[in-house]
Amino acid sequence: MSDEADHSAERQMQFLFALRSRGVTEARVLSAMERIDRGRFVRGHFAGRAYEDMPLPIACGQTISQPSVVGLMTQALRLSPRDKVLEVGTGSGYQAAILSQLARRVYTVDRHRHLVREAAAIFAELDLANIIALTADGSFGLPEQAPFDRILVTAAAEDPPGPLLAQLRIGGIMVLPVGQSDTVQQLIRVTRHETGYEYDELRPVRFVPLVEGLGRDG
Repeated sequence: MSDEADHSAERQMQFLFALRSRGVTEARVLSAMERIDRGRFVRGHFAGRAYEDMPLPIACGQTISQPSVVGLMTQALRLSPRDKVLEVGTGSGYQAAILSQLARRVYTVDRHRHLVREAAAIFAELDLANIIALTADGSFGLPEQAPFDRILVTAAAEDPPGPLLAQLRIGGIMVLPVGQSDTVQQLIRVTRHETGYEYDELRPVRFVPLVEGLGRDG
């Protein structure tokens, strides 16, 4: 094995160890994160830090979440292979790529056309044919494709948006950060029942805010 291959294997082991040590323990999620190379989604100045467990800046003033948070959010969704998933906030596309390994179909929306275009190009390169990436105001969800088995929101709102709650199937799960500022946010899991919604607080997090409307590039 070459030195480069040795280095790559070692880096992958360290990456997976960091995920496990931070609570990402579900085998299917770890396997998906092993298959999807985060380095494909980090460009430019920060490319060398793609395998560190930290958020990194991307275009349009957004961030790619730290891998352990991606893993914990994915784990919290309790995905099954038949699920239809809506992701609000495509960003780099990394989270949607992970979801594509675990669900039947992933719809991902972002208000920034530039980010959607770049992410869609990576999905095509990786042959992730079960992802549909769209430019849209994610705070309104995607009513024409509802209901969804799972919804993941990668930007923080003060409360779970009503349109997203309404687009969740009975028995479905939504995972999202909520909070009134970027310093105090809580990751929550919402489960829809016949009689209403059940809310579970998971952990403190920090995400960019959920903004209504399309970005200036959209």
